[in-house]
Amino acid sequence: QVQLVESGGGSVQPGGSLRLSCAASGYSANSYSMGWFRRAPGTERERVAHIDTVGRTYYADSVNGRFTISQDNAKNTLYLQMNSLKPEDSAMYYCAADLRFSGRWYAGYWGQGTQVTVSS
Repeated sequence: QVQLVESGGGSVQPGGSLRLSCAASGYSANSYSMGWFRRAPGTERERVAHIDTVGRTYYADSVNGRFTISQDNAKNTLYLQMNSLKPEDSAMYYCAADLRFSGRWYAGYWGQGTQVTVSS
């Protein structure tokens, strides 16, 4: 049974940083592409960043240069380092595994989400 558990969300002032973690269990590291998604109230779910099974990383234009996705295979953990945070980054952030894109993003597995709030 694949499980994804996010942590690291919270409240931060604009310009601040947070690091999200996603502890994965139930499968071997690198078996799936993994990524971070977010959804703010009243908006569609947005892919923030993802990493494929050979370690290549991809970012949404809105976060490119500010966020960094990485993974520790020994710990089976996915990370999202978020720097220079803006109020528009406020959202529920979700970890996902086994990603597919067909017009929109699909994932085989989702975490429960962690809230990020950027406000002064």
